[in-house]
Amino acid sequence: MSLPDVVGRDEWVLARQELLAAEKAFTKERDALNARRRELPMVLVDKPYAFTGATGEASLLQLFEGRSQLVVYHFMFQPEWDAGCPNCTGFVDEIGSVDAMHDLNTTFALVSRAPYEKLDAYRTARGWQFPWYSSYGSDFNYDYHVTLDESVVPFEYNYRSKAEWDARANNEHTQGEQPFDLHGLSCFLRVGEQVHHTYSTYGRGPDSMTFTITALDFTALGRQEPWEKPAGRSVPSTTDSDEHCH
Repeated sequence: MSLPDVVGRDEWVLARQELLAAEKAFTKERDALNARRRELPMVLVDKPYAFTGATGEASLLQLFEGRSQLVVYHFMFQPEWDAGCPNCTGFVDEIGSVDAMHDLNTTFALVSRAPYEKLDAYRTARGWQFPWYSSYGSDFNYDYHVTLDESVVPFEYNYRSKAEWDARANNEHTQGEQPFDLHGLSCFLRVGEQVHHTYSTYGRGPDSMTFTITALDFTALGRQEPWEKPAGRSVPSTTDSDEHCH
């Protein structure tokens, strides 16, 4: 098992100060990256997408609920499924209240391909308060590359083609029978009655929004994923702990 070295307080503080300098540099880099994100150009959305929500059919403009910005989480829930993706469920469970987003003129909503009745039942069972819309029957999921079906649109996920994914090791994104859904997050800006697409991210892009992952990144054991360094970190068993203490 790989665990941190045991040192005295003074040596630990010196190591922590070195890491703090790197953390402050990373914060400045993150601020610069966020500024670059805000400086991205935007694309006018001129296709008339139709969604189904709690009050019936809705346009993309209506998903804004009168606010200036819209953040959509593309939740994996295929029409034939009886329950949503467990990982997407865990992600949404941690969101909590979005009132602060409303105060900043931004709406948050989920969109999935499953029929609205399934989404509403699942939403009610989970106790989620924010809106969830079905895009079933529209091109929305396909155009934003979270439903992969080459018979509808050319394959693209996280801005890579099928050939680029096939060339990567441990690739799961091009496996399985099409159509199949993956997750992502997209942002839109309303200017008058016009809607513009400003940003989309996929894969690990929404990681930083998740409380559990962010909190675990501060810990010695981390997320306990096989790709993390240093390798071999895991929760010690009672026996391991006893041996370490003695």
